[in-house]
Amino acid sequence: MNIDMIKPLCTADISKNPVNILLRLAKSLDCPVHNPVHHVLVGSALLTAYKNAGGKIDLENALEELKTRALQVPGGACGYWGACGAALSSGMFVSVVTGSTPLANKEWKLSNLMTASSLFAIGEVGGPRCCKRNSYIAITQAVGFAKEYLGVEMELPEIKCTHYSQNSQCIGERCPFR
Repeated sequence: MNIDMIKPLCTADISKNPVNILLRLAKSLDCPVHNPVHHVLVGSALLTAYKNAGGKIDLENALEELKTRALQVPGGACGYWGACGAALSSGMFVSVVTGSTPLANKEWKLSNLMTASSLFAIGEVGGPRCCKRNSYIAITQAVGFAKEYLGVEMELPEIKCTHYSQNSQCIGERCPFR
């Protein structure tokens, strides 16, 4: 799996739909069901759809910054840290597009609210882990958040999971995408 392919794939993509972008990236990278690369994919898909939906960002630099940040989140953070990497990636997305720093005011608030929104929605579904499910949840939360707080409307399809047969920990009917 070559994560250096993410930037050229994203900069060539014209979709406003971060779920479809995520699925194309995962397929191109031959991404397994459970893998910390989802920490990079979620934010990258969101940045790409945000830009394509009219968001004012330098996509290449934003993707590089997100990758640098997301690669610092280890696999298993969901269980060991209490913070799913997909949720953190949605907060990184907001942080990157708003230019947030540890000293920012409104931007700092928005980044943390985004992460909290994703974490809450993921926590409500419950475990065990599923990187695909949690990525879909984080993206769904971020699409609504971007519309409300950033004024950018991305597209969101109906999401149906096609990976459950590859996940021995699948929660079955409790999954909102089954």
